[in-house]
Amino acid sequence: MPTYIKWFYCICCLSLLSGCTTGKPNNVEPITHFDVNRYLGQWYEIARLDHSFEHGLDQVTATYSLNPDKSIKVINRGFNITDQQWQQAQGKAKFVEQPNIGHLKVSFFGPFYGSYIIFALEKDYSAALVSSYNYDYLWILARDKNLSPKVLNKYLTLAKQVGFDTDKLIYPQQ
Repeated sequence: MPTYIKWFYCICCLSLLSGCTTGKPNNVEPITHFDVNRYLGQWYEIARLDHSFEHGLDQVTATYSLNPDKSIKVINRGFNITDQQWQQAQGKAKFVEQPNIGHLKVSFFGPFYGSYIIFALEKDYSAALVSSYNYDYLWILARDKNLSPKVLNKYLTLAKQVGFDTDKLIYPQQ
């Protein structure tokens, strides 16, 4: 294979990987004036678009804490209803741009990162609307196991307006 084709192939692969790391769906903009210290702690998953790494999980939580290097420790935990056992994954998140912008990259698998975009957040940090690099990933998170119908409807409307298929959301048991 000629060298220029190898280089072209490498550049294409790197471009695809960077899209996963920092990309975002059209019409989705991360919040500004983000305060990571207020975001730390435990969040309950109210709704999500289902995907392989959370398929079949209920009682899903995400817990965020600061690492000594200022990155964010991420612990996702859920109860597998098929296997009747708890599953947990630990990862690390870093800011894509500035720490006051709700756009992070998260890794659970070594050097591979995925985009984590907070595009709606209650002023009291009680609920958040989060996506990844495309329209296949969406989460509605809350500090409590239940979210008021008013806030839930607001987030469902916003998600639908920017292009997410909210009819495909699942609502895990808490």
